[in-house]
Amino acid sequence: MTVDEALAHARERIESAEAKLLLRHVLGCPAAELVAHPERELAKSQSSRYAELVARRAAGEPIAYLVGYREFYGRDFRVTPAVLIPRPETELLVEVALGKVSRGHTARILDLGAGSGCVAITLALELDCEVTAVDVSPETLAVARDNAARFGAHVNFVESDWFSAIDGEFDLIVGNPPYVAEGDKHLSEGDLRFEPAAALACGADGLSAIRRILTEAPRYLKPGGWLLLEHGYDQAEAMRTLLTETGFTDIEQHRDLAGIVRVSGGRRAEEG
Repeated sequence: MTVDEALAHARERIESAEAKLLLRHVLGCPAAELVAHPERELAKSQSSRYAELVARRAAGEPIAYLVGYREFYGRDFRVTPAVLIPRPETELLVEVALGKVSRGHTARILDLGAGSGCVAITLALELDCEVTAVDVSPETLAVARDNAARFGAHVNFVESDWFSAIDGEFDLIVGNPPYVAEGDKHLSEGDLRFEPAAALACGADGLSAIRRILTEAPRYLKPGGWLLLEHGYDQAEAMRTLLTETGFTDIEQHRDLAGIVRVSGGRRAEEG
């Protein structure tokens, strides 16, 4: 089977761009090579592997899990079914966080819910800061540690149920906690069907983990320190209310490229 023939068969089941990406993954070649050499013959093992990946994608399995990585903030992070797939809206969380720390200023940063490590590692690489990241899952932390080692990022990963194993105070706390309501129909659609449920959904309204974080965070923030959280597309009003009720000041809400508020945060009040 040639490259052209393989792609033609795959396009009958999945999108053309996905067919090309999976074939590039199997062949280990750049996109230009598929165009330049459509007559290239695939080895039998390559044809079999490609057919398997196309079938799995046709069944709905996320491309990121099939190829084993997802780009985030210009870097390819390794992902497995043990971690959430990094998404563009989480880059907004990073952008806002970067704006809260002056480059060259030594700050302590805590990332709640490490996942693949994309947030903590990006902050560690972009800033000269001490970064700690927590996750309750050992399997998840193993992926995050591997990514940190690959990128040469210095991040302290801690197995912790949010703040339970954390000491001290931080200048900035960021997080992408689960915020989908349990039973939400979207959990049975698309990529979400294959991602770790505990990292997606929490509570009847999706705000249980966020409430806990907002309640406990002031004890781990330095006076004037910032807390920034990613949340659902329809939770902006609830986030502003919760931030106010838990004593945060200078509340900010940030919109993604679609104009939807996806990151909210505030400061711990200054003492005195």
